[in-house]
Amino acid sequence: MRVRDIKEILEAELLCGEELLDTEVLSACGSDLMSDVLAFVKEQSLLLTGLVNPQVVRTADMMDMRCIVFVRGKRPDEGTLALARDRGIAVMSTGLRMYSACGKLYAAGLASEV
Repeated sequence: MRVRDIKEILEAELLCGEELLDTEVLSACGSDLMSDVLAFVKEQSLLLTGLVNPQVVRTADMMDMRCIVFVRGKRPDEGTLALARDRGIAVMSTGLRMYSACGKLYAAGLASEV
């Protein structure tokens, strides 16, 4: 699934990474615990989270993740977005809750992490 498809499915707003819209994402992970992300995530994943801080971007970068979606309408500050731009990670925000966002992506055929 492409980042563009994820944006459409989740009715998300792209905050940075327009050049990454055609990037392929193979699986998804929904978590607010970055330790769980570090323990269980595969490469080329999408991270859905309600945690809005630079550590989310650093974790995604360490795990070679392509995209972060902030749920519940949360938006990171400009410093966090700048870090994502620098690391080549697309960032979006959706008004959906994490459960609904994960469910929509799963129903559309995006694999889970586990």
